[in-house]
Amino acid sequence: MSEELNEPKGRVLVVDDESSIREIVCRILTDEGYLCEGAGDADEALSRLSQGDYECVLTDIHMPGMDGVDLLRQIRLMSEDVAVIMITGAPDMDNALEAMRLGAYDHLSKPLNLAQLTLTVQRAVEKKRLVEENREYQRILEQKVQERTKQLYDANQELRRLFLSSIKALAQALEAKDEYTQGHSTRVAEESVRIARYLKLSEHEVENIWLAGFLHDIGKIGIRENVLNKPGKLDAAEWDLVQQHPVLAEKILEPIEELAEVIKIVRHHHERFDGSGYPDGVTGSEIPLGARILGVADAFDALTSRRPYREALTVSEALDVLEDAAGTQFDTVLVRAFVSARAEAGGLEETPGTPPEPDVLQDAKGPGTVSAGAVPFRLDDLS
Repeated sequence: MSEELNEPKGRVLVVDDESSIREIVCRILTDEGYLCEGAGDADEALSRLSQGDYECVLTDIHMPGMDGVDLLRQIRLMSEDVAVIMITGAPDMDNALEAMRLGAYDHLSKPLNLAQLTLTVQRAVEKKRLVEENREYQRILEQKVQERTKQLYDANQELRRLFLSSIKALAQALEAKDEYTQGHSTRVAEESVRIARYLKLSEHEVENIWLAGFLHDIGKIGIRENVLNKPGKLDAAEWDLVQQHPVLAEKILEPIEELAEVIKIVRHHHERFDGSGYPDGVTGSEIPLGARILGVADAFDALTSRRPYREALTVSEALDVLEDAAGTQFDTVLVRAFVSARAEAGGLEETPGTPPEPDVLQDAKGPGTVSAGAVPFRLDDLS
C-alpha cells in the first residue's frame, strides 16, 4: 500500500472526563481512518493542543474544572482554524448555543449517534483544510499581486523616466536654437516649483507646474531663429509671430493626453492679470494658477538673462520690474510669494555681471519694447 493511502484523514482530540466515552469515540474515529487521541479534562487538552496540530476537537460541555465552553474560548485564543465540536446533554442546550456563537463548528447530543458523529467530524476536518488551503491561496495571491504591483511600478517608473527624458529633449531642442536662453527652461521650472512649494500646493500640482516650466517655450520651435535672436526691436508682424508660441506649444503637446493640465498652464503663461496678455486675453483668476506662477518665474529669468538686445538685469532690478508690474501683469500675491520664497532660500543676491549701458539698451526700443527706468527691455521679456 502506498504511503499516501496510509496517511490519516486527520488528527482528532476527544476531550471528556468519562474514559469510556473517550475510548468509544476514539475507536470509532480510528476505524474511520483518523489519528485520534484523548484528554480527560480541559487542562490536558490545552497541553496537547500546544504540542500538536489537530484538525478537530470534540469536547464535552459539562466537565469538572474548566468546562467545554471555557475550553473553546482558550482554543480560539490559540487558533482560529481548529474545528471544535461540542458534545452536549439535554440540559446543556444554552451552553451549546453559546458555544456556537463563540465559533464552535457544530454540536452533537448525547447519546451519540455514531453515523452522525463520523459525518460531522468528516465535514469539520474538510472545512478546516479548506480554510487553510484558502488562506494559503490568499497568501500566494497577495504575494503575486505584490510582485505584479512592483513590476508595474518599476515599468511605470521606467516610462516616467523616458517621458521626462523626452520632455528635457524637447526643451533642449528649443534651447539649441537660441544660445541666449540655454538653461532657461530648467531655471523657470525650478523657480516655479519654489513658488508652488512655498504656497504648499499638492505634489500633483507641483509636478504639473514643473513640467510646464520645462515645456512653456516649446512653441518657439516654430518661430524663425532670425526673430528669436533679433538684436533690435521686433516689428508688428514679428511680435504677432512671437505671440503665437503658446498656441503652437499647445498643438505640439496636445497628442499627449497625460499633459492635459500641463497644456493649460503652458497656453496661458503669457496672459496678464489685467487681461491684456495673450493668446486669449483672460484675466485674474480665469488664468490658471500654475500659469500665473509660471509667468512670474519666466519673466524673472528672462530679465536676469543676457539677450541679443541687452545684458542681464541684476536681481534687484528684475525684482523692481516684477513689483512694478504686480496687479497689472502679475498676480500681486504671487509676486510676493516669489520674493518671499527666494528670500527664504537665500536667493536675493545680485546676479554677477556688468550692468547694461543705457545708450546701447536704448537701441532695443520699438513696437516690442517698454522701459523700466534706465533699463529698457523687450515685451517678450515680460509677456
